[in-house]
Amino acid sequence: MAVAYTLLVLFLAAFVAGFILLVLGAINFDISNSDIPPGVNQPVKLRIIHVIFISRAVVGKILENIGICSQVSFVRYIQSRKTRGADPKLIIKDLWFQKVPVRLYQPRAPSANQRRGILFFHGGGWVFGSLETHDKLCRYMARESESVVVSVGYRLAPEHKYPAAYEDCLEATLHFMKNTEHYGVDPARVIVCGDSAGGNLAAAVSQTLAGRSNLPRLRAQILIYPGLQALDFNLPSYHQNRGVPLLFRERAAFYVLQYLNGNAYNLEELLDGSHIPIDIKLNYRKWVSPDNIPEKFKVRGYKPHVLLDCPTDVDENVRRFCEPNLCPLLAEDAVVQQLPETFILTCEYDVLRDDGLLYKKRLEDNGVQVTWYHLEDGFHGIINPFNSDWLEFSSRKRGLEKIM
Repeated sequence: MAVAYTLLVLFLAAFVAGFILLVLGAINFDISNSDIPPGVNQPVKLRIIHVIFISRAVVGKILENIGICSQVSFVRYIQSRKTRGADPKLIIKDLWFQKVPVRLYQPRAPSANQRRGILFFHGGGWVFGSLETHDKLCRYMARESESVVVSVGYRLAPEHKYPAAYEDCLEATLHFMKNTEHYGVDPARVIVCGDSAGGNLAAAVSQTLAGRSNLPRLRAQILIYPGLQALDFNLPSYHQNRGVPLLFRERAAFYVLQYLNGNAYNLEELLDGSHIPIDIKLNYRKWVSPDNIPEKFKVRGYKPHVLLDCPTDVDENVRRFCEPNLCPLLAEDAVVQQLPETFILTCEYDVLRDDGLLYKKRLEDNGVQVTWYHLEDGFHGIINPFNSDWLEFSSRKRGLEKIM
């Protein structure tokens, strides 16, 4: 018995040691392939967050490989397990808008007038993110702007492919807009807002509602470092910031494929630009082109990418890449012209920076009022503080002040 017990202890010790070495090795590999430029705000703190993110992913992958749970499930569990308590200034309720789960944030203080309403769509590459991951941000928005905020818990990929997330966000928005009086909201002061993939969803919902005569016009859209196109992953920002946390170039393309197809089979084609036929690329080049990006954003070592043609089988798999509900940057001028006032926040050290810059130009060219704020020391994900005070960044405060 003593021998068996000793062997069991040795086995467990070896397993734990091997597990730790695997995690540390994977973390070291990922860190060695990352790049934090000198201009990034508070680089040490960003490195810490990056290590935390990598650790979650590595542990999740190991658990997936030994058959305990999927990597995606593990990361989602870790992200969502922390729930904050009550807020003395807010009434917070978890509700359902039709079949869509939402979290409602209402200021406790009475108001003489109807309040502004904000529909918030969280980021996370359509794969991650939840009502919990952006809870602190939504509380802040509700308190500081004295608005009613509705955070939408849309369905996630790869289990629920495009257009599931878009449909959920649209359904929640329509429900809210038809029932604003129930929440003390002025129907003429409803805003859609989102960060990253949530910014994509906010832009798509805003375009869908543009010009509808049976609903009040949206007051504005707030797009926080949004991803707005999937035609070109070789724009200047994708190359300049390809290894900058918290969103690598490869991961950006990976998330799009997870949302669209539920897999990443055509990842290499997206990265080298051979997923779309040349004639289609040229057709949209008037909107998606490095030529439309100011020269000052190309100075950090950008080199133009050679256009590649597309194999027929790949074209068939990703033919929906040109749908505006997936890629709002590709909407027709007639739609763009009807969009509400827009706020766009971009970050210099973000692969999605140029998506925001290109959309800004499209909106301005079509007479839409745009307020643009650029965080020159910011990176992707900086506005959401990860529900932790010590992981906040000073430049985040500047961005939030402009948003509010």
